[in-house]
Amino acid sequence: MDAVAVQAVASPVPVLPAQLRDFGRQEYAPVWRAMQRFTDARDEATADEVWVVEHAPVFTLGQAGKPEHVLAPGEIPVLQVDRGGQVTYHGPGQLVVYPLLDLRRLKIGVRDYVCRIEQALIDTLDEWNIVAERREGAPGVYVGGAKIAALGIRVRRGCTFHGLSFNVDMDLEPFHRINPCGYQGLQVTSVLDLGGPSGMDAVKAVLLDQLARQFGLVLQPVSALPDLSLPA
Repeated sequence: MDAVAVQAVASPVPVLPAQLRDFGRQEYAPVWRAMQRFTDARDEATADEVWVVEHAPVFTLGQAGKPEHVLAPGEIPVLQVDRGGQVTYHGPGQLVVYPLLDLRRLKIGVRDYVCRIEQALIDTLDEWNIVAERREGAPGVYVGGAKIAALGIRVRRGCTFHGLSFNVDMDLEPFHRINPCGYQGLQVTSVLDLGGPSGMDAVKAVLLDQLARQFGLVLQPVSALPDLSLPA
């Protein structure tokens, strides 16, 4: 996989409001069902939202995921989900962001959407003098050949769900139980391991600011969360 030159992506205009919901630490499946319900119910008048969460330990297999890439899950559950991509791990100390955006309203395509997320991550790491890159044909962000952030998205009727996972300060051992993103022997790393901050709040603030800049959003925090007890 060859590195791709990093280029800044201009923010779209006009600036649009989006609701920001912080879920804290949650199991994966209830949040997944909630984003499905939100996406199914939204229309052209629905405001965009950005959800942030830390998940309890789980392996997720995307639509292209192959069971043979789950090597030895042990006690960690494995879920087949409806995002793009292969297998990845979520767990405490990893920042997960789900942008629920109307790409038609933003007037951008899927490829541009992915590039903007990657650029937000690259610019976030630059805050701590960590040089990151994207790679052709392998969505996500890498530092020195090791993956620090994974992307897995879905677009339905022009609206995005699922999103990104960013390793901040977490136990990376579970990644050895899989072929991350379908690549045998792919190394992973974290913000803390590279000399960045360990505090989730500090990293979250910078990443959300960079995402807002890339997509031309004004994030408006709201305390109310969707009912996570409902079925899909």
